[in-house]
Amino acid sequence: MNSLPEFVLHLADNALILGQRNAECCGHGPILEEDLALANNALDLIGQARLLYQHVAQLRDDGSTEDSLAYFRDQQHFLNFTLLELPHTTALAPSALTGRDYAVTITRNGLFSAYMLLVWEQLQGHADAQLAAIAVKSLKEVRYHWQHAADWLLRFGGGTDESHARAQAAVNFLMPYTQEFWSAKTPVQVFLNHTQALQAAWQNMVGDLLAQAALQMPPDGGFIPHGSCGIHSEHMSYLLAEMQSLARQHPGAAW
Repeated sequence: MNSLPEFVLHLADNALILGQRNAECCGHGPILEEDLALANNALDLIGQARLLYQHVAQLRDDGSTEDSLAYFRDQQHFLNFTLLELPHTTALAPSALTGRDYAVTITRNGLFSAYMLLVWEQLQGHADAQLAAIAVKSLKEVRYHWQHAADWLLRFGGGTDESHARAQAAVNFLMPYTQEFWSAKTPVQVFLNHTQALQAAWQNMVGDLLAQAALQMPPDGGFIPHGSCGIHSEHMSYLLAEMQSLARQHPGAAW
């Protein structure tokens, strides 16, 4: 992945897939305010994805559109991080059919929004003016996403024994997938500068938050996923089947 269109596509796929996952929480939040918060979070991400897909279409100039990129590609052509396609479950709530674990939703949003805070900050100065403009807009939104997730992790970590256990289980489950952020095969290594400093800044942000929440950072290690190279988990096909079903049933329809 060494071209600008592929890098922008990676950013778009990340935003779309996490936006789809967060949209699944609408109607399932622990309180009404969280239904609204997660719905707004999802709308922010899908809005970012639209701008990025439109820019990919311009860069490619091959007749593709935001709709064709979102709804008419198969899973092996999506370049999102594996972390973002995982269901809202851990060993404490093992089945997507039997329940969602809100600690997983919040923890994933925290880990990814901390990463994107640093990415968008750097992309504000990108030579591609359109990408830089998208970064400026997106940075404002992701600051809220980070603060929302951080506030909840502090509540979980300092709350009841169960809330603390669920938050720690979510951290243990999700943290290994963040190793893909820094894999040599991902676009961050090609299109962002000072990636070692970026990784250190991310680790400091996340580490400080977990320490304040009395949560433990699990050690690095294990399998490094390659969703950003098109190699996805078994969960991706189910997500796309639901997300793309209407568009594929009515190709060419105008919404």
